[in-house]
Amino acid sequence: TAACSAPATDGHPQPDQGYLPKMFPAARWTSVAAMVVLAAGAPAASGERERAVVKPATDFTRAETYEAMQGGAATSQKAVNADAFSHASANLPFSRELDFKVGNGFFRRLWVSAPASTRSADGLGPLFNARSCQRCHLKDGRGHPPQANWPDDSAVSMFLRLSIPPQSDAQKRLLAELRAPVIAEPTYGTQLQDFAVQGIDPEGRMHITYTEQPVTLGDGTVVSLRRPAYTVTDLAYGLLHPQAMMSPRVATPMIGLGLLEMIDEADIVQGADPDDADGDGISGRVQRVWDREAGKPALGRFGWKAGDPTVRQQSGHAFAADIGISNPVVRAHWGDCTPAQTACRNAPDGGTTPDADNPTADGMEASEKILALVTFYARNLAVPKRRDVDAPQVLAGKKVFYDSGCAACHRPKFVTRTDPARPEHSHQLIWPYTDMLLHDMGPGLADNRPEGLADGREWRTAPLWGIGLTKVVSGHTFFLHDGRARDLLEAILWHGGEAEAAKETVRNLPKKEREALLAFLNSL
Repeated sequence: TAACSAPATDGHPQPDQGYLPKMFPAARWTSVAAMVVLAAGAPAASGERERAVVKPATDFTRAETYEAMQGGAATSQKAVNADAFSHASANLPFSRELDFKVGNGFFRRLWVSAPASTRSADGLGPLFNARSCQRCHLKDGRGHPPQANWPDDSAVSMFLRLSIPPQSDAQKRLLAELRAPVIAEPTYGTQLQDFAVQGIDPEGRMHITYTEQPVTLGDGTVVSLRRPAYTVTDLAYGLLHPQAMMSPRVATPMIGLGLLEMIDEADIVQGADPDDADGDGISGRVQRVWDREAGKPALGRFGWKAGDPTVRQQSGHAFAADIGISNPVVRAHWGDCTPAQTACRNAPDGGTTPDADNPTADGMEASEKILALVTFYARNLAVPKRRDVDAPQVLAGKKVFYDSGCAACHRPKFVTRTDPARPEHSHQLIWPYTDMLLHDMGPGLADNRPEGLADGREWRTAPLWGIGLTKVVSGHTFFLHDGRARDLLEAILWHGGEAEAAKETVRNLPKKEREALLAFLNSL
């Protein structure tokens, strides 16, 4: 069967109702019910079906049913090339394809400073890191560190987050109530902007130095890791606060965001074990952040420390902090400019009011319509189909992945919840390889900068789907939050904290098993 299960009143799918949205061919839909029958035999209750289909693999002699379709029915099966991350959800109805394409246009839009004759595209900055979303997420893929320091290269797809410890009881309350994830650096805000419009000085330049440190593998192979150190040069508005904390971040891949958003919160929370009650050394924690539009705390899902609860809020924050564009999520026209930066706050803005030429304007530089289209685009960037899932080396590497303990945090599978407004993301078996939780990754990867409930050693488990196409799409193989790892093996060897045991297992693998593990990761 290729039938989908019908939505129930409690938001979970009911089995065997034969529901199939008429605009989608049956062959394009993947049935969770059918998968479970194939995998587990007789039909079971809805919750039991889902639990059965997401159970960890135990048979590594062949690929699991539908394993190649990492994004369920939304998986892109188009050619593997530099555009592999830029295709729409495969099950997107024809009636929404135009929205995806227009959203892509706004994602690529080069914003200009105000005032300008192009009234719907002005308002850049005054301080900014990039002129468009696409400049950081080139080809909708992963950012990278600069090849050299300014002026020999610019860090267009990487920036420094800034904050300070709370300085007053009022600031402590803001953090305790989750109304703010951090306390902004008083002069430079929450992010160092290294570009500015004419007449405004950029805030400064990120400067990186690397120190090589050797790591010896179990078979005697020596791998060199590069440890970065960060400073800021050319500060234009005075010294940083003496307690300023900095955290480098590269842009994350854009694929599969809508599917991650549709993982039921209960499924994520169920995986948390903050006190390590089961004694396995893994103590994932839930991130909680302020949902600006709902006006209350919500589960954090997106960003390196899960600092945003929704794709829409993450998009709004990126418009404001990265490009300096006001929008319905962050309405200030000056972006991240602080009260100490008076010229920036007093600069012209691109806020527009409705008229005959622009009837949908709402006073924002990126209107509600623009934000909605960009959000729709971001939600529907499809995860590519896997390659070589049945290759013997890949299957052997999958077993190593499980046996080494990697799957304890990089959880392979979820079934998404059902939302009638988003059928393309509903009730899909997906393979993101993340538990969406915060984990202590040890001192080597620590940024020592808390964000929300995440402390200075914790990071959200990064999804692994698509990671094997990084070179094809982004033209590089830099990994981790600051791009310090130059390949996947280096990324693994930087793991510590809760992942120390898994890292040590990998470090001591025979060469054949190590290469099999990397082949598996490169098949994702």
